[in-house]
Amino acid sequence: MSYQTLRYETRGDVALVTLDRPEKLNAWTPAMSAEQADALARANADPAVGAVVMTGAGRGFCAGADMEATFQTRIDGTDPGANTAEGQGGLPAGLDWVDLVRHSKPLIAAVNGAAVGIGLTMILPFDVIVASEKARFGMLFIKMGLVPELASTHFLVQRMGFGAASEMCLSGRLVGAEEAGRRGLADRVVPPDDLLETALGIAGEIAANPDPQLRMTKRLLTENAAETDLAKAQQRETALLRECWKTPEHAEAVRAFIEKRPPRFR
Repeated sequence: MSYQTLRYETRGDVALVTLDRPEKLNAWTPAMSAEQADALARANADPAVGAVVMTGAGRGFCAGADMEATFQTRIDGTDPGANTAEGQGGLPAGLDWVDLVRHSKPLIAAVNGAAVGIGLTMILPFDVIVASEKARFGMLFIKMGLVPELASTHFLVQRMGFGAASEMCLSGRLVGAEEAGRRGLADRVVPPDDLLETALGIAGEIAANPDPQLRMTKRLLTENAAETDLAKAQQRETALLRECWKTPEHAEAVRAFIEKRPPRFR
């Protein structure tokens, strides 16, 4: 696929995806989501890539949906994308963003500026959110006469807790980087000049680990995060642990430990 709304590159064993509509603060369109999905599929299929960082070009990360290209187009009677009327959360039909993210290689968001509306909900299921001190976050759906999408009412509660998530969704107010970090919405808050380096560093540390086990661990975190039956949680872990015992990655890790050398997974 030829990308029109983003850039894709690799930095060592990390794929860097940059949303690239800076003149509109990287406002989202259904076409952008299709390109994002393709970029993740590309990274997932590349054995040299161990993790993915997503950031935004210019001053913003993603200022939500492009008003004219999405909402006004739909109000005027035209679907703004590839059958978004039947898709998940306004995305093209057949694209399950949350499922894609949770089954992808580890994803780190490097939030350089405004991340509002779908600009926030798209990254809530990511594995790590790193925010610049200039970042701003907003669940502005209520201000637009809408409700949140992309399972964000689940992930926001997981990250912030019920009360903080409720206040954010029901008020529609913007949350600054310091508050986002304090309340758990952002996992790290760093100076603007350190943002990309920090995100790439985290991604590189993660990418040094074996891909099958990274995917398995993500699966366990997804399935067990809200599990109240601890027996079921352990059953899932044990089933995957038994798979791991038979993998070349486990054998390499044990061999490397015995030989007193770093393991080679990729």
